Amino acid sequence: MMNHDHNPEVRKKWLDIGIQMKLAALISGGKDSIFAIHKAFEEGHEVTHLINIVPARSDSYMFHSINLHMVELISTACEIPLIQQQSSGIKELELDDLTLALKKVNVEGILVGAIESQYQAGRIQKICDSMDLRVYAPLWHRDPEELLNEMSKVLDIRIVQVAAEGLDKSCLGRPINVNSIEHLKALNRRHMIHMAGEGGEYETLVLDAPFYKKHIEIVKSEIEWEGDSGSLKILEAKLVDKN
Repeated sequence: MMNHDHNPEVRKKWLDIGIQMKLAALISGGKDSIFAIHKAFEEGHEVTHLINIVPARSDSYMFHSINLHMVELISTACEIPLIQQQSSGIKELELDDLTLALKKVNVEGILVGAIESQYQAGRIQKICDSMDLRVYAPLWHRDPEELLNEMSKVLDIRIVQVAAEGLDKSCLGRPINVNSIEHLKALNRRHMIHMAGEGGEYETLVLDAPFYKKHIEIVKSEIEWEGDSGSLKILEAKLVDKN
């Protein structure tokens, strides 16, 4: 489980923005970053760019590495320009790659889907302070179960990677819905896994959101499984009109 930060000054920086801004959104294609964009639009902010960091290593401390090619399709689906930045994926050095990406946009703030990771929070805040940018994190310290319930009502979320006891091969490709949330609640009670996956217990991909102009449909995929963890690799996907 990740560390919590209950410093009221950090909460103020990350939550109480109080003004409408032009934002660049850090995204991986997963539920947290996509739901953060949805919340930003609800609050009247403008999201001018998507920023995706592509680490060369799968064990990056800051950035996801699963199905990142899908971010291009998400950019097309929601008609928001994408900036992809290659990264070494090496701890601390990868922060320079995020700085490079942020220098390519002219915005007032950075939108992130962070919930509890103080490691990520501290480093993103430091970068933004050095560039005179605000950080907007609408999910920061929200209750995980409450968040999942909200997300499941407006997003089409699929589990694409699992690495925790109680999450097996059959979970890959499943939507986050009432049934899967109940399953995660049970695993939280039994094994203390984080319901929102903040400890890396699982990763997700969002196929549809209110701000997508088109829905993403998975055409072809394959499961890669090793021991007690695995992933759903998206081999082919397409955009389809919404009903």
